[in-house]
Amino acid sequence: MRSSTQSLKTEPIIFLFGPTASGKTALVEGLFNSGYEVINADSVQVYRHLDIGSAKPSSELMARIPHHLVDVRDPWEGFSVGDFIHMADEAASQIRSRGNIPLVTGGTAFYFKHFLYGLSQAPTADASVRASVAKEMEERGNEAMHDYLASVDPVSAARINVNDGYRISRAIEVYRQSGRPLSSFALPDKPRKGMRPLLLNIVRERSVLARRIGLRVDEMFSMGLVDEVRSIVRMGGQASWPGLQGIGYSEFFRAFDEGCWSLDDIKKAICLDSRRYAKRQMTFFRSFKDVIDIDADDIPSVRSIVDSYLSTF
Repeated sequence: MRSSTQSLKTEPIIFLFGPTASGKTALVEGLFNSGYEVINADSVQVYRHLDIGSAKPSSELMARIPHHLVDVRDPWEGFSVGDFIHMADEAASQIRSRGNIPLVTGGTAFYFKHFLYGLSQAPTADASVRASVAKEMEERGNEAMHDYLASVDPVSAARINVNDGYRISRAIEVYRQSGRPLSSFALPDKPRKGMRPLLLNIVRERSVLARRIGLRVDEMFSMGLVDEVRSIVRMGGQASWPGLQGIGYSEFFRAFDEGCWSLDDIKKAICLDSRRYAKRQMTFFRSFKDVIDIDADDIPSVRSIVDSYLSTF
């Protein structure tokens, strides 16, 4: 049972996570279409112009169900987990002021983790170290720098995708500044601000998820992903842009660098990278304490879980 002290400190907030192509958007439409507002927790959907490759919600859906933290940066701008926490806190406050419930949903696991628990005690960025690492990243490339990170901080390297230049750089910066691996800095183990969320994790069989990923990638290409990437290139898009390091975009720039890929090769690479990413997402999401696994297709059961949670406030 919750205490009266708990009830004064906590307000409902729901976390809905799941691997790529697991059915989060459909569940939002089917269950959370009234009385909720979405806080986007996808690290690519925060960027303008990156619509198809990020599987961004349609403008029609966002008109019906308010979404926050979508299209808040240009693709050449950085967006840190600290930025996410600050903006998500502001959005949650605004949502509650309207009498609605914040629904944090997306696939970027470290956004969820740090929004719930806060940031580690790792040192803040030093401008000179950051510039030095950025220059080295540009000269050596993501793969070589990821290999270097694995030699000094294997735990962080295992968590960070080789295409994620921002997080590779950040982990190396911390090591160079402190002489300690980023993974050695303890994370808080209690929720921030007395937060007591409902944690919902969409579960799919791997074979089902692989098929859904393939269908999603096919749909992205049919919707005009190639033209979207061409438009970004005309804007001056480069592989080093933070927004273009996500799956669905980075594969095109790898193809440009190597010069011998076909569109079919790019499509296969996106599918493969997505399946690998989904595997890491599933592992990470299941590490959360008190997470509830759900079947996104069984809306009545999920509704019962949500109603039971809300009745405690």
